[in-house]
Amino acid sequence: MKLFFFILVAYISSVVKAQEYNTLFIPDSLLKGADVVKRYEEYVLTIKSPAKYTVKERHVYTILNDGAKEYAKYVTYYDKFCNINAVSGTLYNMFGKHVKTLKKKDWQDLSVYDGVSLMSDRRKKVNEFFYNDYPYTVEYEEEDEFDGIQGFPQWNPAGGPNLSVQYSRFIIVAPSDYQIRYKQFNFSGLPEINQEGNTKTYTWEIKNLPAIRGEDNAPYYREILPTVFFAPSQFEVEGFKGDMTTWEGYGKFMYQLIKGRDVLPDDVKKKVHELTDNLITAKEKIYTLYDFMQKNTHYISIQLGIGGWQPFEASYVATKKYGDCKALSNYMIALLKEADIQAKYVEIFGGNDPPPFMDDFSCSQSNHVICCVPVKNDTVWLECTSQTVSPGYMGKFTGNRKALIIDESGGHVVNTPSYSSKDNLQIRKTEATINTEGILDADIKTHYTGIQQDLPHALIYEVSPEEREKYLNDMFNLPTYKVEKSNYTETKGVIPAVDEELHMQSPGYANITGKRLFVAPYLFGRGTDKLIPDSSRKYEYVIKNAFTDIDTIVLKIPSGYKPESIPKDVSLSTKFGKYSASLKIIDDKIIYYRLREQQSGRIPAKEFNDLVKFYEQIYKADQARVVLVKAE
Repeated sequence: MKLFFFILVAYISSVVKAQEYNTLFIPDSLLKGADVVKRYEEYVLTIKSPAKYTVKERHVYTILNDGAKEYAKYVTYYDKFCNINAVSGTLYNMFGKHVKTLKKKDWQDLSVYDGVSLMSDRRKKVNEFFYNDYPYTVEYEEEDEFDGIQGFPQWNPAGGPNLSVQYSRFIIVAPSDYQIRYKQFNFSGLPEINQEGNTKTYTWEIKNLPAIRGEDNAPYYREILPTVFFAPSQFEVEGFKGDMTTWEGYGKFMYQLIKGRDVLPDDVKKKVHELTDNLITAKEKIYTLYDFMQKNTHYISIQLGIGGWQPFEASYVATKKYGDCKALSNYMIALLKEADIQAKYVEIFGGNDPPPFMDDFSCSQSNHVICCVPVKNDTVWLECTSQTVSPGYMGKFTGNRKALIIDESGGHVVNTPSYSSKDNLQIRKTEATINTEGILDADIKTHYTGIQQDLPHALIYEVSPEEREKYLNDMFNLPTYKVEKSNYTETKGVIPAVDEELHMQSPGYANITGKRLFVAPYLFGRGTDKLIPDSSRKYEYVIKNAFTDIDTIVLKIPSGYKPESIPKDVSLSTKFGKYSASLKIIDDKIIYYRLREQQSGRIPAKEFNDLVKFYEQIYKADQARVVLVKAE
């Protein structure tokens, strides 16, 4: 009887799943514009205490075509703080019929290696269903147990473009006296709250959310899709207790982890005084010690236990000569302290595309640490993981964003330096000659500053000569050319600069047809990309970085040619930016000038096609040609 009962239950379960996952039952509204449909999603986060919680997850995706096959892959992570109690996966065909259930041996268990970490206790379990009979459905379930609260998962049901959501919910179960903190984006209403005894249950849910179309340079996902962030109130990690309800409380918790870890060995203390005692100004001392730190340490990530939050002691870095961003920043602060200069530990999100900082919602929002030094009427910012970057320069990686200063009084939200179009220059001067066979021979001198010098800076310090040569011979918009010589000179500063000198030749640069010689005066730039008109665009177009490009080209042409057709001067001044191009021919020389100025900002969707037109005008002007004819 028992065997019959289990067979019956299994049969009924398979019939229910077949009905639930049959792709024929997906509403047409969820198929429109979708590559994948999230059929069902559930998180159940249960807070046991300020130090412990569990998370149960279930994810069901119907993958409609090859454009969404990445959803057949499931990756989950664990470490000292997180134990995976269970994880499973099942594959169903288009009718919801069971195809395969994962066995334990099907899951890969791998170390998480980020390419820079010396040691890490983080690992991951990975599976991917390889199945091409579209549409099909995958179901993954997982249960995790956390010992040490550092943060909670976020609920982001839509995830991104071309994904529709049939049903998703996020449930938090907590002691009734535990303060649940959350911040909602694009989600109307409040969670449903139920209390039973000493437990409260909070539920957020969403149904039948159509797919959105992906748009280039759209705002960050949380600005346009339903998202809810959750954060602890009272919490505990490895015996360290904290209150995350305010930035003051969060900062004081972090300060516990930093306090007392700035003690230097005696020999390093002595070196600090040798380097700085005879210097007069604070900035001289800061720059000198920063240079010492750069020359005597290098970046290696070490992520073990609470080491993901707590820096290694300054004495460790002094002895080992390496550390991660936390350890190196703490070491730099210790060096400055010995010189009687107070520096600050700063948490920040590092990367070229940081998410918006929620300054009204205190929680960990960083993946990186730097330091800053308040000096009279100024602040010096220091990136401590680079051996080559200029002191005071943040660039695209940490510039133009909010950060959190940590000190004994708590956490303080601040802004890092931003860089305008006047800071980010590319000023290029070219002297070139075209011979009677159309071969171009050119000397190019370019002055880069600010963000525009990031790439040439990398060409100096971060790539091999072979990699640099490969890049240089692909950087210009020419069919064939060869950079024969290159030289770089760097000028350190808060707005650093790099001067680049190139000598190159381009066979067949100018087209010769009969008596005519066709020359494109804008020799080397790739120009402005074309944008595709979109009258149905829904979201703002985000331009992240401002810049100014100035080109002056003097091009000597073969003797015996005179102009037949010369491009008209172009001058554009719009809310999107400025552009001008002018050309004149004096004797045997074409003299061309081009200015392109772009401001950062957001273009409203209704003005996007005006931006397209502006870019099209620039593109057309950049492609203009001079037609020369050989005199009889």
